[in-house]
Amino acid sequence: MKYVGIQTQKRRNNARSLFLLILFPCLVAGLIYLGCFLFFLVGYYQGADLAFDQVIVYTNLWFQQALPYAIGGVLLWFIIAYFSNVRIIENATDSHPLERKENKRVYNLVENLCMANGMQMPQINVIEDDSLNAFASGINKKTFTVTLTTGTIKYLDDAELEAVIAHELTHIRNNDVKLMIVSIVFVGIFSVLAQLGFQVLRSSMHTSSSRKNEKGGGVILIVIIVLVVATIGYLFSALMRFAISRNREYMADAGSAEMTKHPEALASALRKISLDPRVEAIERKDVAQLFIEDPKEKAFDASNLFGLFSTHPPIQKRIAVLEQF
Repeated sequence: MKYVGIQTQKRRNNARSLFLLILFPCLVAGLIYLGCFLFFLVGYYQGADLAFDQVIVYTNLWFQQALPYAIGGVLLWFIIAYFSNVRIIENATDSHPLERKENKRVYNLVENLCMANGMQMPQINVIEDDSLNAFASGINKKTFTVTLTTGTIKYLDDAELEAVIAHELTHIRNNDVKLMIVSIVFVGIFSVLAQLGFQVLRSSMHTSSSRKNEKGGGVILIVIIVLVVATIGYLFSALMRFAISRNREYMADAGSAEMTKHPEALASALRKISLDPRVEAIERKDVAQLFIEDPKEKAFDASNLFGLFSTHPPIQKRIAVLEQF
């Protein structure tokens, strides 16, 4: 593997991640236009009194009217998530604060790493689970958090645990946590829209079959368009989100090696983590990307073919890279 300096690689990943993040609002605008176009196009093919050039005119008109409301909704969604992200993450992972008196060993390791690297001490949370995993979260100094499972604390020795903590601190130092939470927020928009469209579709189909009128069929057609557009948006945004996460894991591994000067300790920790990373409390796939290793991913999953939908790069490849340091 060709050697690339940590700062150079960090700049490259930041540029790529920023590019992916900018694509989210562009994707929203593109899907709104697609939805408007499909709506009028369906009417055109159903024999409505519209010429194809009128389809384009009405599409542009509706797009211009709908875009401000859509962008406003996205901003409102983001503002709500910005101020409630800590509670959202804690509820999604079933984590809670770890007090210093409960485990001075963990606090000492975190404090030493923070002092050595000029970082502010983050909050420390714990998940009551015997598996081995960890993650970092937060969007500012008041909310930055390192979360460890009880299994991680119990089964890793000091050098391995320090390396895992350094990995998570690197995510904070490199602003990975901010980027990943923002990406989770945007993907959540499409996820909610797709679920809403599916529920309305089921309700409309029931109403249409019971009343057997033409209006019911029209409603179903509109909902199908919304559902298709939302699903396309969710798939594309999910691919972007997973790409961000995969790129960042290699940098966090390198950052851990830089902080601790013991890359072999993280490699050893990753070997242990790979044996049991599954956290029973994790039910939402969208928070899986935060962890040092996917807490839900199976040994083989057809949906992760070619790694397109994987939240992390293969752990064996990460270990191999660390062994080259």
